[in-house]
Amino acid sequence: MIHPVKHFITITRHRHKVIGYCFFVGIGFQGLFHDLSKYSLVEFFNGARYYTGNCSPNAMERIKRGYSLAWMHHKGRNKHHYEYWTDIIQGEYQPVAMPIKYLKESLCDRIAASKIYMKKKYTNQSPLVYFESRMDAKFMHPDTAKVLHQWLIWVSELGHRKALKKIKKIKSYREMEKYL
Repeated sequence: MIHPVKHFITITRHRHKVIGYCFFVGIGFQGLFHDLSKYSLVEFFNGARYYTGNCSPNAMERIKRGYSLAWMHHKGRNKHHYEYWTDIIQGEYQPVAMPIKYLKESLCDRIAASKIYMKKKYTNQSPLVYFESRMDAKFMHPDTAKVLHQWLIWVSELGHRKALKKIKKIKSYREMEKYL
């Protein structure tokens, strides 16, 4: 069954949370453009078609089709996804370090997604647990993975508001070295 209204509400609530968090970390203008591709035909239609309300429709599309057209479209247009940040280096696809401003948006995205999908089960540890339970770090540039992991630890220990205020002050990987 297709759920366009429920899907629209979910992605819009998620997007608004991310925008708010982006203002907390000093990238508010960038946050205004977060996930606009989710309203495109391929992403929206597949999202509505595979909507469950408790996990990403892309995961369900993968189960049904064996791949997700919506995800392939999304990751190629949204710089806050580490999958966007690959290049051919010495003849092989390899990850490159995400610029800090997109890494900040990625963190905001992870917090918001955890809150939207987990609802009342969400805790400050949820985004960290999700990150550590997946293989994401294996496919990220090592510097990107280290910084994101540390930020998720701060969210876990301090709560998202205090962590985001701390992260707002960080403008480069070099500035993060003292925390790693």
